[in-house]
Amino acid sequence: MTRPSMTHELEAIKQQLHTRQTELVDRLSNLKTDISQAHSRDWEEQAQERENDEVVEALGNEARRELSLVNRALERIESGNYNLCSQCGGEISVERLRAVPYTNLCITCAA
Repeated sequence: MTRPSMTHELEAIKQQLHTRQTELVDRLSNLKTDISQAHSRDWEEQAQERENDEVVEALGNEARRELSLVNRALERIESGNYNLCSQCGGEISVERLRAVPYTNLCITCAA
C-alpha cells in the first residue's frame, strides 16, 4: 500500500481514524462524568439511576473496545503493515479499509 495513490488513500483513512479516536475519547470522558454523579436519596430514583449507570457502563465498554481497535489500526499504519491481514498475511482491499478502517482481517478471513 505504498503506491502514490495508495499513500493518499492511506492518509485519508488515517485522518478518519484520528477523528474517530478523538470522538471516542470525548465520549468516554462524558460517560465517566455521567456515571460519577451522586445518586438521589430517594430509593425509587436510586434504582432507576443504577439501571442508567449499567447502560452507561455498557456504552463505555463498547467505546473502549472500539478505541482499542482504532489505536491498533493507527499502530499498524505506523509500522507499515496496516493493509495486511493478521490471519492469512494477504492484502486487505482498500474498499474494505474504507468501510471498516480498524479491521485487521481481509474479507475472506472475516467471513
